[in-house]
Amino acid sequence: MEPHADEVVFDGPYFRIYKNGKVDRLHRPLLVAAGVDDATVVVSKDVVLDAGTGLFVRVFLPKVQDQETGKKLPVLVYFHGGGFIIESADSATYHNYLNSVAAVAGVLVVSVNYRLAPENPLPAGYDDSWAALQWAVSAQDDWIAEHGDTARVFVAGDSAGGNIVHEMLLRASSNKGPRIEGAIMLHPFFGGSTAIDGESDDAVPKGSKLWAVACPGAANGVDDPRMNPTAPGAPALEKLGCERLLVCTAQEDWLVARGRAYYGAVAASAWRGSAAWHETEGEGHVFFLRDPGCDKAKQLMDR
Repeated sequence: MEPHADEVVFDGPYFRIYKNGKVDRLHRPLLVAAGVDDATVVVSKDVVLDAGTGLFVRVFLPKVQDQETGKKLPVLVYFHGGGFIIESADSATYHNYLNSVAAVAGVLVVSVNYRLAPENPLPAGYDDSWAALQWAVSAQDDWIAEHGDTARVFVAGDSAGGNIVHEMLLRASSNKGPRIEGAIMLHPFFGGSTAIDGESDDAVPKGSKLWAVACPGAANGVDDPRMNPTAPGAPALEKLGCERLLVCTAQEDWLVARGRAYYGAVAASAWRGSAAWHETEGEGHVFFLRDPGCDKAKQLMDR
């Protein structure tokens, strides 16, 4: 065994990473079965897309579709966060959150349960997400075919899921993929090897360690264009394959500087879409998942 292979290189409240790549998942969220949500009356179901890899999606259908006969709902494909290492589409956190999103926004939601690192290093999670997005747009599912408007597709995700959104927009553009009307990045997980303006001292090493576990084969390390979209040689941001983009972060988020920089780079690029920025004062990373009932979480939901 490599000397000090069991040395801890990252120790957080949700997982611990060792030098040899092993991960201890310290937080085991409650898993929730699909069904009818009493609070929102949203109904959900799971659909297996690939039994071999375990890829599945959880589809959420809101009650609002019964109120306007014949009017189909926009389709929102959502990618959960967790540093590419933890969480799932059937955890209580994301199940409850997306019930609320479906009800409040009046959208049909497809929540993607992609494979996690380090057991399945990237690009496995990206590939799963791309397959799920294409599946959603194909309307093979009866709920999507009957109630979803696949001419109005949106993608969204928080933290690592926000990073996945960026990758999906580039794939949609370069692979003549589905038309995506809008994208929402909630506290997106981006990084780089050199600190940028406003970035905390621990942000670069923290992001680098997480990325090294999620994507150990990246030739440029944390400056891989998928992690650092503004790195030299990264695909031009004008190629983002959507018409509208909303980038959200929070003032106390350890990733706030990267989110601001990403939004600024998109806004300054030759991209022809419409970009918007939303920053929550006095809150930290993905606060809206930890305290969804607080006023600022409700304001973010409204936005």
